[in-house]
Amino acid sequence: MQNGSVDSLVFGQRLRHLRRSKDLTLDQLGELVGKQASFLSLIENGKREARLSLIEDLARGLGVSSAELLATEPPTRRARLEVELQRAQEDPLYKELNLPLLRPSRQVPHEFLEHVVGLFEALKARSQDLGGTPEGARAANARLRAEMRARDNYFPEIELVATQALRSAGYEGGAVAESTLTSLVAHYGFTLHRVQDLPVSVDSVADLEHRRIYVHQRNTMPTRAARSVVLQTLGHFALGHGDPKDFGEFLRQRVEANYFSGAVLAPQRPAVELLTAARRKGDISAEDLKEVFYISYQMAAHRLTNLATHHLGLAVHFLRTDDEGVIWKAYENDGAPFPTDSAGIIEGQRVCRKWGTRQAFGSYDKFAEYAQYTSTPAGEFWCTTYLEADMATPEAVTIGSRAEDARYFRGHETTNRKVSRCPDGECCRRPPSDAAARWQGRVWPAARVHSYVLATLPAGAYAGADLSEVYDFLDRQLP
Repeated sequence: MQNGSVDSLVFGQRLRHLRRSKDLTLDQLGELVGKQASFLSLIENGKREARLSLIEDLARGLGVSSAELLATEPPTRRARLEVELQRAQEDPLYKELNLPLLRPSRQVPHEFLEHVVGLFEALKARSQDLGGTPEGARAANARLRAEMRARDNYFPEIELVATQALRSAGYEGGAVAESTLTSLVAHYGFTLHRVQDLPVSVDSVADLEHRRIYVHQRNTMPTRAARSVVLQTLGHFALGHGDPKDFGEFLRQRVEANYFSGAVLAPQRPAVELLTAARRKGDISAEDLKEVFYISYQMAAHRLTNLATHHLGLAVHFLRTDDEGVIWKAYENDGAPFPTDSAGIIEGQRVCRKWGTRQAFGSYDKFAEYAQYTSTPAGEFWCTTYLEADMATPEAVTIGSRAEDARYFRGHETTNRKVSRCPDGECCRRPPSDAAARWQGRVWPAARVHSYVLATLPAGAYAGADLSEVYDFLDRQLP
């Protein structure tokens, strides 16, 4: 059975096998059941499904039971190989090879089919393994980011789920109170427990048997972060997520759960009202979302990208980088020229040192928001950057737009201006020619090595989570 109905490929193989065992031609079987031979040929090749009444007629005509005709296993080793070959050729991964259709006629030996099927299974396994490498993960992330750009980073279906959840918890407006969060946890059938010994590889653990959600105590996780983590965990259940089948699905679920968390903590209606009023005054700022809704600056900047284009008509870009300008997260629908590798992947690339996201680290008051206009080969852009000081190493969160839209944002009056020629000319990827001439062959820089450069991603559906530690933790928490 397939999707609750007859597996047409296996059924066709069984029909052909039983017909030939009775020494019947398609025309002869057709006369017995009142069908054209061409119609029966389509059924045998898995191109048409047989109705229940025809199945019963075929069983009578062949002198077998309906159960024998409907058995779920191919009748022979050869039939199994032909079914597997057809399914392989329908797989998108196989189609990417652009090979001509292979028809397994009687002259094609079993061993040939086994080789083709076996090679494709190996290719499929290798492709799935690649999802656990940095290259595979980054490629999956690039595909997801392209989809987010196409929909302006706005997910109306998640906004609706968040709105309904808040309504069920009695939310009436303003910042979401702790009592509302407690009600939401109960609404989804859980209780919340703050513990000291949560495994370091996870932000939370949900015990589905006893309906408990465990998070770090407040002394190890700031309150704003803890609120976000609780809602990200609930988001998986609110959005009906199952165990991720691959790294791409894992990333998508994380994006959707994070979106749900932001949509609950900075609800769409009051957030849009605040941003619309700020747009009229030319004073849009993620800082206001941060303070009004008691969320982190990073979540506020994300939330601004969710709502800016759909509700305010503003295209924007977002960056989160480390102190060397290496991109950890990025989004744009305003044409900001993010650096990319040959595969079009942004994450792990280093932004130009002339961009505001890097200039902020050298500003006079680097823990105040730093605004800047930057001329690039793709046009002029404005941005404002906030350094998150509560990180072990400060990270930059940047939100920006094209220069012509800067007038709607706080900080648009800045006089800070830079010119970036990246990726063209002498800027960051190529040092100035006079400096290169002066120092070529006279310097040996000892680069700071990053542990993540050669690391592969942890295996398993929940990438990065040490399941042995998680299970040990849950055993200790049993009621």
